[in-house]
Amino acid sequence: MTRICKFGQPLGAIMQVAYIVDDLEAAAMHWVKNLNVGPWMIMEHFPAENMKYYDEPTDIDLSIALAYSGSMCFELIFQHNDVPSVYADCVEKDGIGCFHHWAVSTETFEEDVARHKANDHKVAFSGEVVPVGRKRFAYIDTMAPLRGMIELIELNDAVEDLFAGVRELSQEWDGADPIRRP
Repeated sequence: MTRICKFGQPLGAIMQVAYIVDDLEAAAMHWVKNLNVGPWMIMEHFPAENMKYYDEPTDIDLSIALAYSGSMCFELIFQHNDVPSVYADCVEKDGIGCFHHWAVSTETFEEDVARHKANDHKVAFSGEVVPVGRKRFAYIDTMAPLRGMIELIELNDAVEDLFAGVRELSQEWDGADPIRRP
C-alpha cells in the first residue's frame, strides 16, 4: 500500500500545482477571493543552494507562496532577479500567471531523476533546500510532452512537516489573516 504523507497526498503522487506571478500578495489575494484558497504562507528569498539551470550554476532569487485546498498544495512563484531560469522561460512563452509545474514527492530521488533522464527528459533546474536538511529538488523538462514541468521533491520529516504545517493552517482557517510569513 502506498504511504500517505503527512500533508495528505500519497507518496509519489502529485502534491502541488505551481504558477508564476509578478506579485505574490496580489496573486494570493486573487486566489483567496476567487477560489477560497488560503491562508498563504509567503517565504521570501527562498533558501536554496547548489542551484543549477540546465547544469550551469545559477544565483536565481525566488520568493514563493504556498497554500492548500484539501490535500492539494498550490504554489505561487516570483523571481526577483533577471537571470535565465525555468520561470523566465515559461513567462516568455506563456506570460505572467502561467502554469509551470506539478510537484511529485519522492523517497527515491536519484532513481526518479535517472528514470526521467532515461526517457530523454533533461533536468532543467535543481538545488538543495537548506532549512529542511539540504533535501533536493529537480525540475524535469517535460514541457514538450506535458506543457508543464515535473518537480521532484525529496522527502524527509522536515519536508513533510513543512507542507503538513501549511496544510494544517488551511484546515483551521476562518478567512482571517490570508497572508502569513514564517
